[in-house]
Amino acid sequence: QVQLVESGGGLVQPGGSLRLSCAASGRIFSSYSMAWYRQAPGKQREIVADISRDGRTSYRDSVKGRFTISRDNAKNTVYLQMNSLKPDDTAVYYCNAYAPYSTSYWGQGTQVTVSS
Repeated sequence: QVQLVESGGGLVQPGGSLRLSCAASGRIFSSYSMAWYRQAPGKQREIVADISRDGRTSYRDSVKGRFTISRDNAKNTVYLQMNSLKPDDTAVYYCNAYAPYSTSYWGQGTQVTVSS
């Protein structure tokens, strides 16, 4: 099994930046693709960004050019750098680990609030 611990959420003003971290333990980190999801109040959970085992990335259109997902396999950690934050980015952000034909794992979530 894999345990995921998220950190880095908080309150930030519009236009500000925040970096989320997700530390994994329990299994070999490099075996998993990683993703960040978010869920705003009254909305369904949506994928924000994804990074494959070999480092290929993808982003939802609304965050392209503002967010960057990265991973450090030596530290068993995935990051989400968020720049030019907007109020619509306000949500609980969740880390997800997955692999083909394997159970996926979720962190507990970290709150990101963008408000003036």
